[in-house]
Amino acid sequence: MGETTARRQTGYARWMTPFAELRDLPRQLRRPAVRDLAWALLSPPLLSDPPASQRHPLAASAWADDPQRLGDWLRALDEDDRGLAQWLASLTSRRLGLYYEGLWQFALRQAPGVELLAANLAIREGGQTLGELDILLRDREGVHHLELAIKLYLGPPGGDGHDPAHWRGPGCHDRLDLKLAHLVGHQLPISARPQSRVVLATLGVGEVQAHLWLGGYLFYPTPGHAEPPLGADPAHLRGQWLHRRDWEVYRDAVAGGRWQALARHDWLAPARIEQQDCWTAQHFDRWLQALDAFAPAQLLVRLEPGADGAWEEQQRLFLVADSWPHLPQ
Repeated sequence: MGETTARRQTGYARWMTPFAELRDLPRQLRRPAVRDLAWALLSPPLLSDPPASQRHPLAASAWADDPQRLGDWLRALDEDDRGLAQWLASLTSRRLGLYYEGLWQFALRQAPGVELLAANLAIREGGQTLGELDILLRDREGVHHLELAIKLYLGPPGGDGHDPAHWRGPGCHDRLDLKLAHLVGHQLPISARPQSRVVLATLGVGEVQAHLWLGGYLFYPTPGHAEPPLGADPAHLRGQWLHRRDWEVYRDAVAGGRWQALARHDWLAPARIEQQDCWTAQHFDRWLQALDAFAPAQLLVRLEPGADGAWEEQQRLFLVADSWPHLPQ
């Protein structure tokens, strides 16, 4: 038998991007939840050099040995997504982070060569919850505690983009440096605490390796320029952001397509909008005129018609209030 893809890959490629050849697959799928699932599994991390161990959750799966098996599984789900739909319907929240975790849980339960031991495993002491382990799994390389996060950060309009403290979430409350500090200082070490070892022992687990997986997008200012944060993955997913005062000039400079706002739960995979649901220019203008001057950041996509008649995302950007990042409390 010939050498498999996984055996040819070493180091960073195997741990971080075991499915690089499937990177375009999410755009080829039709069902929104399946596209989101494929995006979660296949998109690159935000950082290639974070301040803690990072590992793709499927790095030692049989899918990583033969990525086409994963591609076939996702295409089959796109034909019949009842299992995925039932699983997502059982989730207690559609908050974006919990939705992202739920997609991973669905995949890890079915991934060949991976045993999902627990998800959202609470660690308690004396009735107080110390934290949760997002994912506990066993594969051929041992038992792994994984902390999963989906983040969208906007870079500074001027100044040092290398500093992760200057990359903010769209609501301004979250910052890349704070998230990394929380992962390194609190979330990842939890599995090594004595209270966790007691819980892990009940699952037949001794030694655990702790890793993070940080997915999402980095949005760059326009007009303006920002360098990516230190440690950014060269292939990280990108967008742009701009203040509302700059919108008309920007829109007029971008030729073609239609603009549409996405609901928060649609922020993961590249958008695919059916013809009957695609906004006209007049619809977008009415929406924008009705938008409050201090409205939260709005994620917009520019769409162009695809070969099958649906409209496909060509670019995405956050439209933020003119006072951003200094928003009223």
